[in-house]
Amino acid sequence: MSATTTPASRMAALARAELTLLGRSRGTLVAALFVPLVLPVSVRSAAEKMDLDEAGLTVGTVVLPAAIGFSLLFAVYGALVGVLVARREELVLKRLRTGELRDAEILAGSALPAGATGLAQSLLLAAGCAALLDMPAPPAPHLAVVGLLSGLVMCASLAALTATFTRTTESAQVTPMPLMLVSMLGSGMTVPLELLPDRLASFCELLPLTPVITLVRGGWTGDLSAYEAVGPVLTALAWTALGVFAVQRWFRWEPRR
Repeated sequence: MSATTTPASRMAALARAELTLLGRSRGTLVAALFVPLVLPVSVRSAAEKMDLDEAGLTVGTVVLPAAIGFSLLFAVYGALVGVLVARREELVLKRLRTGELRDAEILAGSALPAGATGLAQSLLLAAGCAALLDMPAPPAPHLAVVGLLSGLVMCASLAALTATFTRTTESAQVTPMPLMLVSMLGSGMTVPLELLPDRLASFCELLPLTPVITLVRGGWTGDLSAYEAVGPVLTALAWTALGVFAVQRWFRWEPRR
């Protein structure tokens, strides 16, 4: 008799295989593990030159959310785009669909290593920033937790969507860049929305990563009320739902020939 498998066991087995392959990809490891550790240094240098007191912010409440944002962009979003495109071009995804794994299980199992890496890195960066920048414990940690978890799920869904229209493994290094650049410039990572003109800030609030940064920052400042947190949560859910819907409808499991 063959052993009975469950969705959890099948996804865990696929995740272990993906983790092994991830460890063999030096380029992906550098981008996912080391880039997010270096970029917050430049954000700190820029934040020290900003007039943050007027916005009720500190260098720590700028750098810490930005560090988590960098981790989500590079360790989860960018890395997962490359993984999904590479597995599709190698016909791995096509072969997996012929077995017990369902489509959702294949995508979730493939995303688990990147998600776990992003989660562990975000926690490490948060602890490091809090210690190095002498930040107190967050007065609203639940907001930071909601922001981080919603960011992990949203970045995974948007990575699968980006992989849909990425033709080759080489172009997988390019197609994530627009979202990365827009997020770094407009989601409050390098320049807090409180320092932007009102109209520009209102537009930037609708960007995918903005609600994550807003919730994480609100967790450490304590200035974000439950009512004010509803908008960012709904924005994050909307982007996640859009990504999931688009992936279900248009995700490509085989290479374009």
